Amino acid sequence: MKHAVSVSIGSSRRDKRVEIKLLDEQIIIERIGTDGDMEKAANLYRELDGKVDAFGVGGADLGIQIENNWYPLHSVAPMIRYIQKTPVVDGVGLKSTLENRTAKFVENNIGNEIQARKVLFTAGSDRWGMSMGFANENYDCVFGDLMFSLGLPIPIRSISALKRVAALIMPIVGRMPFSMLYPTGDNQDVIVPKHQKWYEWATVLAGDCHFIKGSMPDNLAEKIVVTNTTTAEDVQLFKDRGIRYLVTTTPILEGRSFGTNMMEAALVAIANKGRKLNTNELNALIDQIGFEPHIQELNK
Repeated sequence: MKHAVSVSIGSSRRDKRVEIKLLDEQIIIERIGTDGDMEKAANLYRELDGKVDAFGVGGADLGIQIENNWYPLHSVAPMIRYIQKTPVVDGVGLKSTLENRTAKFVENNIGNEIQARKVLFTAGSDRWGMSMGFANENYDCVFGDLMFSLGLPIPIRSISALKRVAALIMPIVGRMPFSMLYPTGDNQDVIVPKHQKWYEWATVLAGDCHFIKGSMPDNLAEKIVVTNTTTAEDVQLFKDRGIRYLVTTTPILEGRSFGTNMMEAALVAIANKGRKLNTNELNALIDQIGFEPHIQELNK
């Protein structure tokens, strides 16, 4: 029996533990939230180190990967300072592999229903693989990195501009407290409508679920949401706002989709190499298991 654990600084109300079979082996997939407490998360990692097969870093990123450039988020690093034995991942591997396939999946399944190929990314730098996927499918992309993370009303309109902005600001942003960049704990449940112009402009709303929810207007009729880490409550909320289709980049397990960090940790555990997996290894495992995004029609 394998065991992969995501320790998250998100709300403990979203905790979940499931047991599934991957490649003929049973694995426990467990998410434990610490309600925004990074020190509690660090101590949980210390307590479980060497006792489980893989860790995920939930509710935060260790850094941002844009092509070959890695921008560390220094305030998150102390969370994993006690880990000595168990391999740890933050989901960036699946963001560049599995999520890169999402746009093609959308096109293959509901592309004929999408009249205007316009996608709003809440943060394209955090979802580089997905961003490139939609750009390669010739979607008109707006990246809301400055709007959603920093509160600056400045849309980014191209992949090249996104790379330039990241190169300029990430050395500074990477040293800011993570709570200034992303909702943690109970703040993940707060919804304050913002950026309505761009929600209305887009056909597809893509990116982090908490970012999408946190700023969304009341009416999102006929929109398509592409995200992950959705609970049953999230799905109902999207349904109530009129969302037509919900696409999750990771599979649905017992009524919810887990984060990329959790699912990458599961793949690391199953691979049994005692380390992170590289891009080729991840793609091979994704193909072998048959992982693909999941689509739900919420409103007809």
